[in-house]
Amino acid sequence: MKQIFTFAVVTAFLSLAGCSSLSSNKIEIDEQVLLSNLKELASDSYEGRGFSKPGNYRAQEFIASQFELLDLEPFFSEGYIQKFPYTFSGKRRQRMFPIANPDKDLKNVPDTTVVGGNVLVQIKGKTDKIIIITGHLDHLGIRNGKIYNGADDDASGTAALISMAAYFKKNQPNHTLVFAAVDAEEIGSLGADYLVKNFPTDLSKVVLNINMDMIAHSESELYASGLYHYPQLKKSLEGIETPLTLLFGHDEPKNKELDDWTNSSDHRIFHNQKIPFVYFGVEDHKDYHKDTDTFENINQEFYVNAVKLITKAIQNFDTDLK
Repeated sequence: MKQIFTFAVVTAFLSLAGCSSLSSNKIEIDEQVLLSNLKELASDSYEGRGFSKPGNYRAQEFIASQFELLDLEPFFSEGYIQKFPYTFSGKRRQRMFPIANPDKDLKNVPDTTVVGGNVLVQIKGKTDKIIIITGHLDHLGIRNGKIYNGADDDASGTAALISMAAYFKKNQPNHTLVFAAVDAEEIGSLGADYLVKNFPTDLSKVVLNINMDMIAHSESELYASGLYHYPQLKKSLEGIETPLTLLFGHDEPKNKELDDWTNSSDHRIFHNQKIPFVYFGVEDHKDYHKDTDTFENINQEFYVNAVKLITKAIQNFDTDLK
C-alpha cells in the first residue's frame, strides 16, 4: 500500500450530528466468518500472496470459493476470476524471477510473462449504475526466507469484501454493487488497471469506487480519504454512529501536515478515470510491509467495527447517489 510514512496528527473529525443515518452497529455481519477469512488469507499456507506465485493463486481460488458459497453472480461471463497477463523484463524481471550471474546490463535476462487474477462478483441493483468496492488480494510474498503475510495489507480489505457481499446479498441495493478483490497492487495496481481497461460494460456507469487497504491495525482511528477531491461525498459519511474515530484527510496535495494518499493504492486507477473515490485506511504502523503484519497483530475489535462502518457508508452512498 502506501509508500510514504506519515507522522502528522489528525486534522479533521467527522461531524456526528444532524444526520438520520442508522448506526453502523445496526449492520449485522457474521463476525466469526469475517475474522476466520482474514486469518485464513493471512496464514502461512498462502506464502504472502506474492503476485504470480502459487500462494497468490490459492488466495484467488479461496476468495472465489467464498463468493460461490454465497451464491453470488460473477461479474464476468467467464467466471469469478478475471485473468490477465503481465510481462516482466529487465531489472523488474531479475528482481521477481532471479537467475544466476546475469550480465550487468541484463541483456541475457529473458522476458517472463505471468498471469494475474482479479476475483469479482456483482449484486445487481435497481439501476445499472455501479458502485465498485475494491481491496487487493496480493502482498509481498516470501523475502529472504520470511513470509510477509499481509494481514492488514490487505487481507483485511479482501476478507471485508466477502462479508460485505454477504450483507448486500440479503439487503438489495439500489445501485449494482461490484465487489472486486484485485491483484498486483503492490507492484503498481496492475489488476485494477487491467480491470478498468477491460471493463465488461460502459465505464461511465461506475459512479463511485470504495477502496479498502489496511483497515485492521489501529486503536481507534480510521480515515476516509478522497473528500478533498470529491467533497459532495461527505454528507454520506456524516452521522454514522461508530465506536471508532472516523477522520477526513490525507488527500490534499498542499497539506504539509498529512501525507497525500490520493495515489497510494488502487483507488488512483479510478481517480485517473475521473471516477470519484473514497479510500478507507489506517496510517502506517510498526508492522507495515514487515513480516510481523500477521493476524495476531491486528486489532480484531477495531477491524470488525471498521467493516461495519464501511458497510454502512456503502449503504448511505447507495441511497444518496443518483
